Amino acid sequence: MNTLIESTKPQSSLLPMSIIGGLFFIFGFVTWLNGALIPFLQIVCELSETEALLVASAFYIAFVLMALPMAWVLEKTGYKHAMALGLLIMAVGSLLFIPAAYSREFSVFLLAQFIVGTGLTILQTASNPYIVKIGPQETAAVRISIMGLLNKGAGFVAPIIFTALVLGDLSGVSAKSISALPEAEQLLQIEQLAEGLVQPYIGLAIALTVLAFFLKFSGLPELNLEEDNSQQQGSKSVLHFPQLVLGVVTLFFYVGVEVIAGDTIGLFGSQLGIENATSLTSFTMAFMVVGYLTGLVIIPRFVRQDQALLGSALLGMALCLAVVFSSNQDTGVSAIIWGWLGIPLLPNTVAFVALLGFANALVWPAVWPLALNDLGKHVAKGSALLIMGIAGGAVLPVVYGKVSEHFGPQDAYWMLIPCYLFILFYALKGHKIRSWH
Repeated sequence: MNTLIESTKPQSSLLPMSIIGGLFFIFGFVTWLNGALIPFLQIVCELSETEALLVASAFYIAFVLMALPMAWVLEKTGYKHAMALGLLIMAVGSLLFIPAAYSREFSVFLLAQFIVGTGLTILQTASNPYIVKIGPQETAAVRISIMGLLNKGAGFVAPIIFTALVLGDLSGVSAKSISALPEAEQLLQIEQLAEGLVQPYIGLAIALTVLAFFLKFSGLPELNLEEDNSQQQGSKSVLHFPQLVLGVVTLFFYVGVEVIAGDTIGLFGSQLGIENATSLTSFTMAFMVVGYLTGLVIIPRFVRQDQALLGSALLGMALCLAVVFSSNQDTGVSAIIWGWLGIPLLPNTVAFVALLGFANALVWPAVWPLALNDLGKHVAKGSALLIMGIAGGAVLPVVYGKVSEHFGPQDAYWMLIPCYLFILFYALKGHKIRSWH
């Protein structure tokens, strides 16, 4: 079993939990900027819906291509130095947004997204097993839920900050409002929007660089992987664990539906003419935060990790049906849930997309400990494979975009149903399987 090289007394976990918690906040902020970037770049680069969703694909495909190389980096450099390197790579990607903004070349934006995703791959590959193995197996979902609160809390504020800093006086624009302008005014507004990216991304690059040096010289203890390097089994031995392999597939579908819920809500809202559509991801993230808080209360006190996963799958399917069959005009759902707080109302169908955040919240923290259970010395490689499941965030949003262009954005949410069905299978049976025979 993996252990900390430092003291294993309970108080020794406070520092690593604090540092890794800070990293999870960064994950959330950078990841869920995509929800604001997608409708923003659709306007700036004049993209179709499918092209705009390539912003998410370029980001998440890095997890597929770079997960195993980053696992090798972890073995060579150790967790702390690798995570510092990841932050510096993210800083480089952030700086690349500057020439991308001035040129408005979509390919440069995609390259910047891929580089940021590569840096984040190192951080994710290292931090998730760290949190799983820092304490008892049965409370792993609770620790990941705490990290998720920070992650999704950052996801809540990121689109709001993006809208305030990048859009500025143009915060009310949408794809619909831009298209209604004369051509000359369209071009002027698009140039103003693009240039608004420069200062925020310079600031982000500086912040990531400072954090990298802080992490490198921090007191974060290393993990002792206790790998038997004499066995040259590679990833083949890892594939002998059904609970892991099926967990990877489950995360593929989960990350796909999570990204669709978080990143398409802005596109959907922009097409409906909702003002500040770039900030709509914050609604999805807010409900994810509520979901994580719920997990902290009920797991494992009232429900097991697999039971929480089961409930998430069933609720996700119910909400998908609600999205498809609800009204684009009526705002009754949001009036009941948050209208009394003075928060702007949304059409019911958009409100149900936001509520998918609540259904999705407990999937990630439940799957990780279930998939890594009984892996022994294979935890590091198993974690790299689970990170590759994030590929769902690269593939499924593009599928959504294609379906949306043919059948409309509302009916496109039908495609989430089979994804939740597989999550349901893993909750009921998949995580219990220990042999392929």
